[in-house]
Amino acid sequence: MIEISIPGFRDLRLEHLVLDYNGTLAVDGRLIPGVKDRLQTLAKDLGVHVVTADTFGKVRSALGDSDCTVTILPAGDQAEAKREYVLGLGADRTVCIGNGRNDRLMLHEAALGIAVILPEGAFAGSLTAADVVCTGIAEALDLLKNPLRLTATLRS
Repeated sequence: MIEISIPGFRDLRLEHLVLDYNGTLAVDGRLIPGVKDRLQTLAKDLGVHVVTADTFGKVRSALGDSDCTVTILPAGDQAEAKREYVLGLGADRTVCIGNGRNDRLMLHEAALGIAVILPEGAFAGSLTAADVVCTGIAEALDLLKNPLRLTATLRS
């Protein structure tokens, strides 16, 4: 668990990290360097869940040997499926990271929503649904490893 008290925002007791894959952890289906190590470090304190449409069909080969749960969503309303996944874990104990249109609902529901902007861009609605926006996944994951950065960004 990661506990963070942010004045004027809220006290966070995070147990789960839910992430999108393509556009968040990977570009064109290829995992971004340094991400796997960061996820392994965070898995010591959080349940790590990658919930994805797996557009390029590469998530299992990229993360199959890591300490995380990979869920590939069927076609359909993936935004709602991601939201339901987060609600099932307990949204008040979950931090979510994503960039796409199908991430906006989970970012909104989560105790802490972090949007990232990578080479494929980010859906504007996901940016406004998030509490924090980062320009890279390494920076987003490092916020969880260094919680005072979150305090500096989110406090009143």
